[in-house]
Amino acid sequence: MTVSEATTRDVTEAPAATGERADWLEALAKQRHFLRFTTRDLTDEQAGMRTTASELCLGGLIKHVTGAERGWARFIVDGASGMPDFTAMTEADWAQRADEMRMLPGETLAGVLDDYAEVARRTEELVAGLPDLDATQQLPRAPWFEGDVRWSARRVLMHIVSETAQHSGHADIIRESIDGAKSMG
Repeated sequence: MTVSEATTRDVTEAPAATGERADWLEALAKQRHFLRFTTRDLTDEQAGMRTTASELCLGGLIKHVTGAERGWARFIVDGASGMPDFTAMTEADWAQRADEMRMLPGETLAGVLDDYAEVARRTEELVAGLPDLDATQQLPRAPWFEGDVRWSARRVLMHIVSETAQHSGHADIIRESIDGAKSMG
């Protein structure tokens, strides 16, 4: 059975997560906390500052992780149709994705964090109500995915936790460059 065979009712009327699902969500919550913590006491301007050679800023990192988590949650339910065909994206599509990595005019840190909290809530509901963590979906077409590969919901959760942790580390470096504050130590 694929996850897309589950009804919307199955996902939205989810019980509290237990067992392995609770463990995955706890690991994800810890990484989300560290990422959000890097933005404590910052202004919108500081959250949008580039402090390294990369395009990354704290607000942009949170926007990126939010979008990635939202996309992977769609993938768990809808498979590749819930994500773009990355091999067919235009320059304009890539430019739009690049906007996910920075704070745009009119965006606020509070708004970015609120969006992240909402996506987190939805992911937690989804995971708690999934009929089967072993259910697989075909990955979307992308240059970084080789061949005919399927990922289980469990593998997607592992990816979301890993990506959040990786970007939390990036955020630590950026934050320390802004004002010397560190997440630990």
